Amino acid sequence: MRLIPIVPIDAARFAPFGSLLEAPDKDPRQDRAAAVVNTRPGVPANLALVRSEPYATAMPLRRLERHPHSSQAFLPLSVSAYVVVVAPDAGGVPDEAGLLAFLVPGGVGLSYHPNAWHAHMVTLDAPGVFAMLVHEDGSDGDCVFARIAPVELAREG
Repeated sequence: MRLIPIVPIDAARFAPFGSLLEAPDKDPRQDRAAAVVNTRPGVPANLALVRSEPYATAMPLRRLERHPHSSQAFLPLSVSAYVVVVAPDAGGVPDEAGLLAFLVPGGVGLSYHPNAWHAHMVTLDAPGVFAMLVHEDGSDGDCVFARIAPVELAREG
């Protein structure tokens, strides 16, 4: 089974897939911290709470997802650190050779671009909770899944 190394998240390496949501340095408020995209007029925003299971129960990873018409943001609420897995697009399917796994500190959120292939959220050692914002109406256009060859994430230490 293929092993994907987990590397610390870096805004520049993550940029093709989305943006990081970090606390403002000085100002009490950071407007437009990330683009909120919805290409389907009339489809409502869904602010959901999502429980994430720890790494050990989530491996091997067997599928990715993308949201063709909406950005999708995650803000950790009770998470010390988590892992995100992304892949470039290869003509409507994930480019499995380009899979990347990032370690994200619990104080940093993220927003995926529409159509960014990504895996479900994975915490490290304990379940966690995220606030998630996406535009969806329950139709097939909300989310597309793609099976991938099973992979494991390589944790250091």
